[in-house]
Order: sequence, then C-alpha cells, then structure tokens
Amino acid sequence: MATKVLDSYALMAFFEDEPGADFVRELIHKSVESDVNLLMTVVNLGEVWYSIARNNSAEIADQYIHEIKGMGIEIVEVDWNLTRQAAVFKAGGNISYADCFAAALAKLKKAELVTGDKEFKSLDGEIKIAWL
Repeated sequence: MATKVLDSYALMAFFEDEPGADFVRELIHKSVESDVNLLMTVVNLGEVWYSIARNNSAEIADQYIHEIKGMGIEIVEVDWNLTRQAAVFKAGGNISYADCFAAALAKLKKAELVTGDKEFKSLDGEIKIAWL
C-alpha cells in the first residue's frame, strides 16, 4: 500500500476547490477504501485549523477538523525523531518550520509528500514529492 503525506496546502486546495483538489479527493477516496495510507502531522493539521479560523471562525475551523478526522487521514503526533528531522530541514534551508514537519514525516516514513507549496522545491530529491 502506498503511503502519502499531506501538507496543509493539499487539504486547503481540496477544501477550496483549487488546482489539485481532484487529485487530493481521489487520494482521500483511496484512503477510505484502504488503497492508500494518508498521513498528516498534528502540526500541519494546526495550520489548516488556523487558516480556516482566520478567514471564518474557530467554530467553523473545528467543524473542518472533525470532518478531516473522518476522512481516513492518520494524524501523526510529534515525537523527538520527527522534530529532529524537521529541525534538520529547517537548519538547511529557507522553508517554514511547520512545512518541515510534513517533509520530515515523508522522509521518515519513506512516503511521498503531496503539496503545491513551492517552498518544498529545495527538498526535491531529498524527499519524494507529488506536485499539485
């Protein structure tokens, strides 16, 4: 079974029906059918929450998080190994610290990162990336 890591960009593209939304929708469908293992760090889930809350409200953001938890996406808690790898990526480049957690999870799980965020270009080759 293929393993994919979603960053906040991928989920926001899905929710806002932006380019790449159909690709993410298909991954979620495959995850529910157990054909794809979808992962996301709790840090990146927090990015989704604050993006929605900033543009709407905390209550609406909570509703989205509840919906995400029913999509078959495994939310990965942060431990030292994940934090250290994220810090290695942060120390080596110009990428947001939150994005480093998505990249670190992809590296540690030998998974493909699903994103459209150009910040990750500096890690292309270091991790596998499926560009939206």
